[in-house]
Formats: sequence, structure tokens, C-alpha cells
Amino acid sequence: MDFNCSDVSLWKESLASYSCRIEALNKPNLVALDDFYRNELPSLILERNPSPYITTTDISKLMQWKLTRGKWRPRLLDFVSALDEDVVKSASEKAFTSLPDVSKAVSELTVLKGVGPATASAILAAYAPDIAPFMSDEAMVAALGNSKDYTLKQYVVFVDKLQAKAKVG
Repeated sequence: MDFNCSDVSLWKESLASYSCRIEALNKPNLVALDDFYRNELPSLILERNPSPYITTTDISKLMQWKLTRGKWRPRLLDFVSALDEDVVKSASEKAFTSLPDVSKAVSELTVLKGVGPATASAILAAYAPDIAPFMSDEAMVAALGNSKDYTLKQYVVFVDKLQAKAKVG
């Protein structure tokens, strides 16, 4: 579907077909990892008190999900799996508290080894998808016509474009 389409029913139809499309990719563990990312992780984050955060286990599983969806880069998984639990918790608490300032939130997470703007966006999207969308290859191409520039500056442009699109509907 064309990003410029303003037919809400077509957007809803595309969203409804998401699970079938994930299954059709036929990638090992993707369905389970996608379920973790879309359904389990947001609840886990929100249940943590006194403030929301992620754990090293969460970020490792999120990275497995992200890499299974796209290009496999095992070094990234090694980096995030080796992160110190307290450092991950602190960085994610600061990031979540920084929202709705997505630029600051991404910066708080990219201090973690192996976490760039795209992975930071996935973490933030699990917590606050209406504020911080995931910077996936597909979404970048649809919204901006570009999937190669995974910088903080480009993420901010991406967020602005998606938030403007959401206001149209």
C-alpha cells in the first residue's frame, strides 16, 4: 500500500493481515519472537515499578526479533547479551522518562553497546508506540523512500512524518 493513501479502511486491512504476513516469511522462531515483542514485552515494561525499564534478557530477545526480521548480525546480539543488568535498567529508565522527546530518549539508549538508533527505536516502540515508532526497513522505505540512513537525525524526521500521517486519519 502507498504511504500517501488516506483510506483508513485499507490501513486497517493491512494491519489485520500483519500476523499472516509474519507467518508467511517462514523464518525460524519469528512468530514466537514477534509475539514476545508485540504482546509480552510491552506488558513486562509497564508492570515494572517504581518506573518502567527493560532488562538484559529483554533487550537480547528484542535483538533476536529485530535480527530475525532483517539482516542477521550476530555481533550485535553478542554485544547486547553481555550488557550489565544495572546499566541496561538505568539507560532504559532514563530513556522512557525522556519521552516524548524521542531524540533524548534514543540518545539515552544508544550509550549501550550494540544499540543504535534503530534498536533504540524498537525499545521505545515497545514502551510507547504512539510516540516512538520502530524504525524498520519497511517503514523507512514507505515513509521516507530510504532505508539506509539509520541516524538519530533521520529517526526524528521519520517520527515527524509518521505522527503527521497519524493526524490525517
